[in-house]
Amino acid sequence: MPPASSGTTLWLKILLALLAAGLLATGVLVYNLKQELKAVEARQAATEQASAELRTQIGGTAADLKASTAALASQVGMTQKQLVQRAAGLRREQQAAEERITTEQKQQISAVSGEVAGVKAEVGTVRSEADTTRTDLDTTRAKLERTIGDLNLQSGLIAHTRDDLDVLKHKGDRNYYEFTLARNNKKPTPVGTISLQLRKADPKHGKFTLDVISDDKTIAKKDKNLYEPLQFYSGKDRNLFEIVVFSMEKDKISGYLSTPKSAPAPIETGKTPGVD
Repeated sequence: MPPASSGTTLWLKILLALLAAGLLATGVLVYNLKQELKAVEARQAATEQASAELRTQIGGTAADLKASTAALASQVGMTQKQLVQRAAGLRREQQAAEERITTEQKQQISAVSGEVAGVKAEVGTVRSEADTTRTDLDTTRAKLERTIGDLNLQSGLIAHTRDDLDVLKHKGDRNYYEFTLARNNKKPTPVGTISLQLRKADPKHGKFTLDVISDDKTIAKKDKNLYEPLQFYSGKDRNLFEIVVFSMEKDKISGYLSTPKSAPAPIETGKTPGVD
């Protein structure tokens, strides 16, 4: 079999490098968000300290007012009743001031708490996105896997869906020709430089049989499975071709032919290797 393309290894390295860069950026963002959270909590503590100091100042002011009132009453000759009334008024003013401060403090704490909750939620979102990125990479690796073909040779990357096939086409390591075969077609269907003819499709048991016509020879591929690389050599240079079927219905299958870049291109007009 021809040596594995260095382009595949390069593509995987680039993908892993992009993931590493994304995870590094995520780590930096999480660190910055944690620093912001610490700053917000520090502001909350400072607000509570300032409120406590203000209460102390109010208490001292009230005592000063009481002493000043007593001295003033002595100077102006206020009666005991007037002095009691004045003291009651001062107490009401002090209580109103304390209630106002308490309300303002609750509002400030509520605002700071909301800011803290927002920062924590943002941190959680970033972590969730990082986990999703890891999951997506694992899924891509699982889908575009390598396996052993029916000639016991190592295959290229295997596409399980048309979306996977689009990824392989854009990688550009090999030529890809998509096909759909129906059992009622009496003549072989040209695919790339070969032709294919469906003989049987059994979705219930996940098996199909098809003929490969290449180099004026017919190669029977009997009772094959979905996603199983069907391998054969074609052309005077003995290039290794692979067929993968990823969809099966009653008397119908869909998949693709994969050929090396060095393999001859089809003669038909309007057909470009690796492009729909």
